[in-house]
Amino acid sequence: MTVPRQGGAPTGSTSQRTAGTSSVSAPTADSDDAAVAALGYAQRLDRSLSHFALFALQFSYMSVVATWFLLFGFGYALTGPSLLWSWAAFFVGQMFVALIFCELASHYPVAGSVYNWSKQLTTGWTAWMAGWMVVLLAPITLVADALPAQAILPALSPSFQLVGSGTNLVNVAENTALLGSIVVLASTLINSLRVRTLGRWNNVTVLAEFGVAVLVIALLFGHSRRSPAVLFNTLGTGHGQMLGYFGAFLVASLIGGFQFYGFDTASSLAEETRAPHIRAPRAIINAMVGSFVLGALLVIAAVVAIPSLTDSNVGTLGLPYVVNKVLGTGLGDVLLAGAFVAIFGACLAVQAAGARTMFGMARDHQLPFARQTAHVSRRARAIVWPTLVVGLFAIALLLVNIKSTQIIPIISSAAIATAQIAYLFVTVPLLAARSTGNWPPKKALGKRFSLGRLGLPMNVLAVVWGIASTINLLWPRKSLFNPVPPFHWYLQYGPLLYIVAVVGIGSLYYARYAKSNRSILPEHRRPDSADASENPAG
Repeated sequence: MTVPRQGGAPTGSTSQRTAGTSSVSAPTADSDDAAVAALGYAQRLDRSLSHFALFALQFSYMSVVATWFLLFGFGYALTGPSLLWSWAAFFVGQMFVALIFCELASHYPVAGSVYNWSKQLTTGWTAWMAGWMVVLLAPITLVADALPAQAILPALSPSFQLVGSGTNLVNVAENTALLGSIVVLASTLINSLRVRTLGRWNNVTVLAEFGVAVLVIALLFGHSRRSPAVLFNTLGTGHGQMLGYFGAFLVASLIGGFQFYGFDTASSLAEETRAPHIRAPRAIINAMVGSFVLGALLVIAAVVAIPSLTDSNVGTLGLPYVVNKVLGTGLGDVLLAGAFVAIFGACLAVQAAGARTMFGMARDHQLPFARQTAHVSRRARAIVWPTLVVGLFAIALLLVNIKSTQIIPIISSAAIATAQIAYLFVTVPLLAARSTGNWPPKKALGKRFSLGRLGLPMNVLAVVWGIASTINLLWPRKSLFNPVPPFHWYLQYGPLLYIVAVVGIGSLYYARYAKSNRSILPEHRRPDSADASENPAG
């Protein structure tokens, strides 16, 4: 497989073939920009992201180290040593969706991927709602990635406990908001710079994440106490759960939901790299498979090295406890530092993807203050205003967390379901297009990634999976959404209420403002939608 040089044509032969794809012609800068122009836009973003940087940003969004650092204990408490399988099941389901997205990313490699894909496949409310949901997803996911700073930094050094001594819940909540806000501000600053600079910063976080993960995996395997057959041991878990072990399995699968979404990031950044119709699908597949392999090895290594499978601390303290118990506190600090670097990389990627969805909708005049939101900095060719909006909303949510610490976990869980629903606004219209013979597009620019005959069955599976996983994510489990006092019905049903609010508020805005602007319809796109920063919204 030949790798294109940054900003240039690929080395080696003039054509190449990717697994599961049709052959593709060697790209040029003109053909990259033509793909954007074909959708009615002018190329204004900076195509300076390297192939690796695009992959790294996609990989960072689904940070595997951050996922297992945060949620290993959660999964172990639910299903014991068998926690790998529920996570793997979610990966398989999401992989159906990711492969569908690879086709769309190859045909429509533009900022605001989910919104623009839905807009090409359907019209009106559905397309607008897909974009609206992804826009709201960004600040919530950014908060979810910034919150763990409190669990990591004070553990590395007490000097990071900036508020009080950290001995009471009020101090902890206040310090959580402060540290999280500092992380968000740093991410906002870097995201406001040239995209090449963002890519280089994120490359460092990904390399650090790989290094820490490989080190921990190798050392844990070196201290193995049992064979991998223990992965089929449930330790009799499932008591107290609806449907017994299967019910616990469904809850534990939410770990996969926390990790395996946002895999449209590579496509949302496709206007900022060369050969995006090749690189974006490849980045999605490589990031999905790479994060799965690394995560699976990390879980297996931890489970075979746990001194006692029945140690209750494993379920409450998670992976850091296992590493400290097996390898000593010195390496535990290395894991903590590596986890924080990985989490910061995830913040960079999440904010970058969210800002580009806002930009994609704004240049179609589909958001308030479209002129400002679709503005591209002349000097850095960066998307500054959407980046600031995502950062400010995230900080506002962190401040809410000071007095209402149960709200953020509820919103974070609802955000994952929001992503699944937004994806259904793409996969369902695409299935309809396949069924009526309207896919792939007749006027495709050159050869594109294709699933061929597997496209239809995979599309069906992607839709079925999207519906089933959404139901699982929104199921009102008191043990998950309102586990500690005060007990309130609205906390238990919090994710469902959140989705209702998102759809309701979004629908009202669409009916009052966005619907009157027909640029959301592909056949009625305004000529000036190519540059909303120079053509203000009405």
